[in-house]
Amino acid sequence: MEGVATAWWPWHSREKLGSYAVIGIGRFGGAVCLELLRAGAEVLAIDSSQRAIDGIRQLDPSLEARVLDCSDDEALRASGALDVDTVVVAIGEPLEASITATLIVKDSSGSRVRQVIARATSELHEKMLYRVGADRVVFPSRMQGQRLGRELVRPNLLERLRLDDRNSIEEITVPAGFVGSSLRDLKLRRRCGVTVLAAGPANHLTFNPPASYVLAAGELLVVMGSCDALESLPPR
Repeated sequence: MEGVATAWWPWHSREKLGSYAVIGIGRFGGAVCLELLRAGAEVLAIDSSQRAIDGIRQLDPSLEARVLDCSDDEALRASGALDVDTVVVAIGEPLEASITATLIVKDSSGSRVRQVIARATSELHEKMLYRVGADRVVFPSRMQGQRLGRELVRPNLLERLRLDDRNSIEEITVPAGFVGSSLRDLKLRRRCGVTVLAAGPANHLTFNPPASYVLAAGELLVVMGSCDALESLPPR
């Protein structure tokens, strides 16, 4: 089996991964930051605590980070938080800061933010976040920061089954760049080090598909390999 060659895929680029701001760098927000950075995305970390920012910078000195009042419209604007594609509001408490930050990045004049994902600590908090414009609300108990970061840079990832510390099985939506190509053309095992276990529509998968199988838009792929190999597959 050949090594993973991520450069072979033309879809692997910072432009495709997008830009992100994470507001609130606790355990959850910090995990989101590190997973995004590991994938090669542009990330801006924001927290009102110098200690939190120093802590995340120790883990990755290259991280762009700001210490500021997350409920201050002008401070967030000046930091560049309104110029990214996706903002993760990872503040748990106080609720006012979480809600205000969500409102600012979503509703401020000139904001270029396309998606706001906010962390909630209760069902009431969740309702308030949706009211002020959050596109998605998550609970850390249901979704860890690392998983959220992985989902943001791998939007076609549906499910992952970890086999051991190195290997996993993933179910993904067929990437746009694969549509119309046969498995023989893609040579996924040789080029990326992943094995295709099944392919096809969600309700009619073909297990151990032949090399002549041609992938269609909206179909699923079930693939197995090392975590690094699986993450070399292109985004949707």
